[in-house]
Amino acid sequence: MEKILLIEDNKDIRNNLAEILELANYSVLTASNGKEGVTIALEQQPDLIVCDIMMPVLDGYGVLHMLHKNESLRPIPFIFLTAKTERTDVRRGMEMGADDYITKPFEGAELLSAIESRLRRSAEIRQTESSGINGLHTLLSAATGKDLLSSLKEDRNTNHYKKKQQIYAAGNHPDCLFYILHGKVKAYHRNDDGKELITGLYNEGDFLGYTPLLEGAVYQENAEALEDTELAIIPYQDFEQLVSSNPEVLGRFVQLLAKNIAEKEQQLIALAYNSLRKKVAAALITLDAKYNTTQDSHFEIDISRENLAAVAGVAKESLIRTLGDFRDEKLITLKDGAIILIQKNKIAELRN
Repeated sequence: MEKILLIEDNKDIRNNLAEILELANYSVLTASNGKEGVTIALEQQPDLIVCDIMMPVLDGYGVLHMLHKNESLRPIPFIFLTAKTERTDVRRGMEMGADDYITKPFEGAELLSAIESRLRRSAEIRQTESSGINGLHTLLSAATGKDLLSSLKEDRNTNHYKKKQQIYAAGNHPDCLFYILHGKVKAYHRNDDGKELITGLYNEGDFLGYTPLLEGAVYQENAEALEDTELAIIPYQDFEQLVSSNPEVLGRFVQLLAKNIAEKEQQLIALAYNSLRKKVAAALITLDAKYNTTQDSHFEIDISRENLAAVAGVAKESLIRTLGDFRDEKLITLKDGAIILIQKNKIAELRN
């Protein structure tokens, strides 16, 4: 049962709306002012928020501002409820990130329809976490209400890359967004001595190369296929039009960008302070989490020792010695060069 948070200072309106929502089989949380509403949102994590604008203590704009400062609350669909109908108020609310705007007086069916629509769209956006081409399809359809994937297919090339083939190089200007249909890709830096550090691992269903598109900059790293790979090529013009006209799509890519930045910060901290065993253990757990999508206990990490060393940020020789230690300790087993984690929990403990 979805939870709806209703923030409304008028007691009669609040009670009437709560009754309507409960009859529609929603679990209803209520707050009489904006400050109370933010507190309840933090504690209860509702599925959708309906909020009046003109309220004591903290008005609706302040509520929306506070919610957007919290990463866990930012994606919650937000509907403004107000008697104010001036165009400037509508524009201000939508520019701040509100998903819908309903003016009083209104019919209960109008509010229920808006809630159902926003909950459905929110669920569709969350589905883009899944891998595969359907992730792109769902994202585009949820954001626009149209089957944009079909039209993109008509004008989009599909490129095939052999194992170890370069996809893009640092310093070049991007002209498209990549979407991995099949295969695996690594992003990496290489210093003047030729030593490589892998900074990103990508799997089927992942977007690739969106950071310089969002920043309007050149590629800061190289990308190479870890195995035979098929990429969908979305032209920059299509990507730019999509993110400029659909806040949901832009928000999705900003979330991906923020996640990647956080992961790279953790990687740099680990490289600076972790011991050799911790670095190797962390690399193994990272690869398992990225590519063992079915959580198969017999999943084989099939990656060259050079690439694994580049993920861990250690010398190849040191990596091989550490893998030997892990094998002797019965933490892993080796099969034709592939690595199987037989004590995943213990390996995960080593990295902490």
